Amino acid sequence: MSYEILRFLHVIGATVLLGTGAGIAFFMVIANRSDDPRLIAHVAGIVVLADTVFTATAAIVQPITGYLLAREVGWPLLSGWVAASLALYVFVGLFWLPVVWMQIRLRDMARRAAAQGEHLPDAYHRLYRWWFAFGFPAFMAVLAIIWLMLTKPSF
Repeated sequence: MSYEILRFLHVIGATVLLGTGAGIAFFMVIANRSDDPRLIAHVAGIVVLADTVFTATAAIVQPITGYLLAREVGWPLLSGWVAASLALYVFVGLFWLPVVWMQIRLRDMARRAAAQGEHLPDAYHRLYRWWFAFGFPAFMAVLAIIWLMLTKPSF
């Protein structure tokens, strides 16, 4: 595969990760503000689907296209900005995997509350706060990775 095609796929993957992450966070936060279990259940269902279809796919494609790009250009994987990007990528994964689990649990709790005509349980609100908190370091790390990709600093 040519350098241009690999770079295109890698940039598209980074864009999908950033855009889907921002979109998921926005819609989940706005739905949560309604405190309506039916709305939250619906939005959380879409969020889980989007994470599965878009984020997971991009998360798999990114290291593959990154590795192929590095090999094509001759960038060492374990030093400099490439190594920093890889470390941040692992960091993102350590936050993203629990977030996926949290989103599924939040969706299920909202579905139960909606089906029973009840308010969201306290456990929902506690887990939502954890979900919200986990999003910030992961999102900042994705931004840092994109900055590294664009600037390729020498250190």
